[in-house]
Amino acid sequence: MQFDFDRFEFTRPGESPSALAIQDAQAAMTWGELLAAVDDWVLQALAEGLRADEPLVITGHKEAAFVVAMLGCLRLGVPFVPIDVINPQERIQRITELVSAATRYDAQARSFLPTGHPARPLEQKGLAYIMFTSGSTGDPKGVQIGRESIGLFAGWIRDCLGLGPAPVFMDQMLFSFDFSLFNWVGALACGGSVVLCSRETIDDREAFTRYLADARVSVWASTPSFLRQQLLDTRFNAGELPDLKVFLFGAESLTPTMVEAMWERFAQSRIINSYGPTEATCSTTWVEVDPSMREAAPLPFPIGRAKPYAEVFIDDGEICISGDHVMRGYINRPDLNETRMFTRNGKRGYRSGDLGDMDERGLVTFRGRRDDQIKMHGYRIELAEVDAALALLPGVRAGSSVALRRPDGVIVRMVGFVDPDHPGPAGLHPPGEALRDWKAILARRVPSYMIPSELLVCHGLPISQTEKVDRKKLEQMYRESRASRPAAAAAN
Repeated sequence: MQFDFDRFEFTRPGESPSALAIQDAQAAMTWGELLAAVDDWVLQALAEGLRADEPLVITGHKEAAFVVAMLGCLRLGVPFVPIDVINPQERIQRITELVSAATRYDAQARSFLPTGHPARPLEQKGLAYIMFTSGSTGDPKGVQIGRESIGLFAGWIRDCLGLGPAPVFMDQMLFSFDFSLFNWVGALACGGSVVLCSRETIDDREAFTRYLADARVSVWASTPSFLRQQLLDTRFNAGELPDLKVFLFGAESLTPTMVEAMWERFAQSRIINSYGPTEATCSTTWVEVDPSMREAAPLPFPIGRAKPYAEVFIDDGEICISGDHVMRGYINRPDLNETRMFTRNGKRGYRSGDLGDMDERGLVTFRGRRDDQIKMHGYRIELAEVDAALALLPGVRAGSSVALRRPDGVIVRMVGFVDPDHPGPAGLHPPGEALRDWKAILARRVPSYMIPSELLVCHGLPISQTEKVDRKKLEQMYRESRASRPAAAAAN
């Protein structure tokens, strides 16, 4: 069986109904059971008064019931608004208010709940979902994705990636993070299965590896940061996970250090790098790392070429995207739509705010964010470029940099943090003997003004809810460690 994301219905219902479709920490659900669960959910939703083009907020974590609800919404033409319960209650309430959702579905309790808001159809018709990202004003931004967009995305996974029959996808990303679409949409579009991994499952590394092995996971999609955490466990290798053959990365830069660490553990695996903001339905470009690219070891690896249904071009250093997969705009934000969206060749377009360049082969390389570009001592610096240079220091898996500001906002200096390729104690620590000449090593790769004034070791760089390195947390850790120094000195 499969789920058709163009027509939003199950196809070939009599074929392999006993094959697994979804597994979570509590139970497994076959394709036949999934079909029955979605049919039952649709009847409940209709009885609750849900109608097409009126949004439904779905809350939960990594339950099969969450996927059932999203599929049910697609069947009914109800735009779903996924929110993980890791979010504060105030944020859940604010998002519910922003979309004017009259009903919330609690996937953990499997119940429909009134929100107190009157039902109101959306101005945009035919949406698949609305996903919220952080806004610069502190209010989350709602990205409206059309039903046509999710069909294009599913078709790319099914027709272009060559994942084989019935692939098994690992899905640890929050449903409120668009990268999770790759896993559950990809699995169901290909007639495979998706293995949902809760935070509790992931926290126990040994149990996590055993869970993946027992489920025979074959496809892994995550940020590089999340995979680096797993590599700290020596059991995370092809011997323990023999079915794991494809790794797809996105949302962060992929470095040669990371690729070599991967192939050291999974020598026969395929590594795919991809790129795309939430506003462009999860991903827009992709490339498979082949032997020639591995030998060239570009820093960072390219994020790939445009998908068949997308156009990507560079405008004044900014990555711009157009196509039917581009969002229908931010909900209730005409100001942002005016500045971030455009029309090109009759297609919707989006200015990503990401910096990049394109070579003569059409390969795009990500060079950082406009909002991660800083100006220090008169020089413009891309923090992503500093991060990439730090990742090439000896014995280092990953690097990150933080700009420290005075109360008036002026940047006074930059601090570098590195995650070693071996485990160690929590907190921040001075670099060891292997990094004694770190400044001289960096000076061979970047200009002097891009070299941090200080380097600290952090075993396991902190990551955000979206599995990216959390610069704000690093800055907090740094300031707290510096504040504790006088007290420690006084005690001694």
